[in-house]
Amino acid sequence: MSGNSIGEIFRITTFGESHGEMVGVVVDGCPAGLKIDLAFIQDELNRRRPGQSKITTQRDEKDKVQIVSGVFEGKSTGAPIAAMIHNQDQRSKDYAHIEGAFRPSHADFTYEKKYGHRDHRGGGRSSARETAARVIAGAIAKLLLKEFGIEIYAYVTKVGTIEMPADCKIDLKKIESTIVRCPDLKTAKKMIALIEEVQGRGDTVGGVVSASILGCPAGLGGPVFDKLHADLGKGMLSINAVKGFDIGSGFKGVELHGSEHNDLFEKKNGKIQTKTNHSGGIQGGISNGMDIEFNVAFKPVATIMQKQKSVNKKGKVVEVEGKGRHDPCVVPRAVPIVEAMAAIILADHLLRHRSSRLKMKE
Repeated sequence: MSGNSIGEIFRITTFGESHGEMVGVVVDGCPAGLKIDLAFIQDELNRRRPGQSKITTQRDEKDKVQIVSGVFEGKSTGAPIAAMIHNQDQRSKDYAHIEGAFRPSHADFTYEKKYGHRDHRGGGRSSARETAARVIAGAIAKLLLKEFGIEIYAYVTKVGTIEMPADCKIDLKKIESTIVRCPDLKTAKKMIALIEEVQGRGDTVGGVVSASILGCPAGLGGPVFDKLHADLGKGMLSINAVKGFDIGSGFKGVELHGSEHNDLFEKKNGKIQTKTNHSGGIQGGISNGMDIEFNVAFKPVATIMQKQKSVNKKGKVVEVEGKGRHDPCVVPRAVPIVEAMAAIILADHLLRHRSSRLKMKE
C-alpha cells in the first residue's frame, strides 16, 4: 500500500501536491442514490480554504470543487466519485531558497530519505494543501451520515496556554461566530490576541481541536484491530501537524479510580445508556450509542519567519527562514479537516456494520 488511501468499504484516495496543477480525491464505495449537495461541499471547502481571515495564511485559493465522475442528475451512481480543485495562487519562487535545505520539523529530510526525489515547492505532497481533498470526501461522508441522523461538530478548545474552561457550556451554534472557531466567545478573543501576538514576531503556536459525534448508533467498530477509536485515531494522526489524540477521559482518566471512571448503565426514556461518558462513546472498540468525544492536538506550524540553523543535502550548515504565506496557528482551519476525517471513518464503519449480521436491527 502506498499510504494514499483509507477505508475498507467507503474508501478514499487523495492525489495532488501543494504547487501542482490540482488536488483531488476519488471516493469509492459510496452507495448509489445519495443526493450530492454541491453547495454543501463547497461550503465545507470554504471553511478550510486559505485566506479566510487575518489569522490564517493569505494564499488566495478559491477552492472551487469540480466533480468529474460518479454523480448523475445530482445523485451518486455507485461508481467512484472523482472530484478536484485547481491550484491557482501558487508562488513557487517563495521556496527556491530551500530547494536543497532541510527545514526544521518539516518532512523535507524524511521524504528525501524515503524517495530520493522530492517536490520542495510548498512541501509538495506533505503540504496541508492535500487536506482540501479530504474535506471534499468528508463532505460526501457527512451527507451519507446525515441520512442516518449522525452529525459531527469540531471546535477549538485550546491555543497555546489559552484554554476554554472545563465547565464552559458549549453552544455548537457559536463555533463559526469567531475566526478562531472557539464556541466560548470570551476565550476566543484571548486566543485571537495570542495568535496575533505570536504572528507579529514571526512565530507560530499550536492548539487543540475537540470533536463531538452526535447520533451515532451502538455497534460500529471492530472487536480487535479495527476498533472504532483506533481508526479514528489513525484518521486524526494522519492530518498534518497532529501530535496527539485522546478519546473520552483520555490522559486525564489516569487520575481517576475505576469506581469513578466506570460508566454505569441505566435505562432512560426506554433506551439503555450510561450515566457518564468517560469512555467517550466507545467501549471494547465498538460505539455504545453515547456521544463520541475526542481531542486532537496540533503542534505549532513548522514554518516560522525567523532564521534557523539547519543543513542541506550535503550536510553543510545553512540558514533557513520562512518566506511566503503561512498559518501562524493551524487549528482554526483544522476544524473542518477533523470533522472530515471523522466523517470518513464513521461512514466506512457504518457501511461495514450493516454487513455484520443477517438481520439488522437499528
